[in-house]
Amino acid sequence: MKRFKIFDLILNILLIISSCVYALFEQEKGFILAYFIVGGWQVISMIIHAWNSCLTYKYGSRYIYHWITLVSLITLPIGSFWILIFTAPFMAIYYTWLCYYEVSVKMQRPISVLK
Repeated sequence: MKRFKIFDLILNILLIISSCVYALFEQEKGFILAYFIVGGWQVISMIIHAWNSCLTYKYGSRYIYHWITLVSLITLPIGSFWILIFTAPFMAIYYTWLCYYEVSVKMQRPISVLK
């Protein structure tokens, strides 16, 4: 799972940067497409993490983030997309930071903590 987390972190960073650059050039549809690309990958990543129960402790950061995202996705048809237009970039950055934190701090080998 550590390899997937590293891959997930790198892909999140690349998707956010490339989506921002693409949205600058294609202003109308690029903006919305960037939301779907980055958000779609992060939802897939969250499903994989939940399926493997990797670092998804009850009431932990990832657990709470998963529930917030699930509620946001379920309430999309009744109008929560207006809220997500403003909160989704912050959620994407937080999720990327969460992946970085898990790879760099929580998944270190025990011997590296002793040094």
